[in-house]
Amino acid sequence: MTPDTAHTAAAADHRTRPRLTGPALRLTVLIGEQDTWHHRPLYSEVVHRAHTAGLAGASVFRGIEGFGASSIVHTSRLLSLSEELPVAVVVVDTEERVRAFLPELAELVPDGLVTLDACEVVAPAAPAGTHEEGKRTS
Repeated sequence: MTPDTAHTAAAADHRTRPRLTGPALRLTVLIGEQDTWHHRPLYSEVVHRAHTAGLAGASVFRGIEGFGASSIVHTSRLLSLSEELPVAVVVVDTEERVRAFLPELAELVPDGLVTLDACEVVAPAAPAGTHEEGKRTS
């Protein structure tokens, strides 16, 4: 399966799966902004692999300050020259699907912090005057 085929297959799988609601598992990966995987940002690799794996969603959040195992505080404050800010990659899906993704993640993130939290996904009610895709009707 080529990367393009895998991307198309994952996208098709995502479109056919019902929207995730109810009990879920939140996977958070805390890494450095400059961490890489084969010359590519590590956070991007995690997101793309989660997408290829068909997980419900993933987002990357850039921190403004933090420290890890090195105990060095990295900050985005104006006087700081730090380029190693903390990054959080957050993935949410069913427990089964997230746990199935963990072995692949272990290959990518041998030094980062990975946490799992039980959560509940709620689907917001559509506002009056909208149809199912969320677009307003006249």
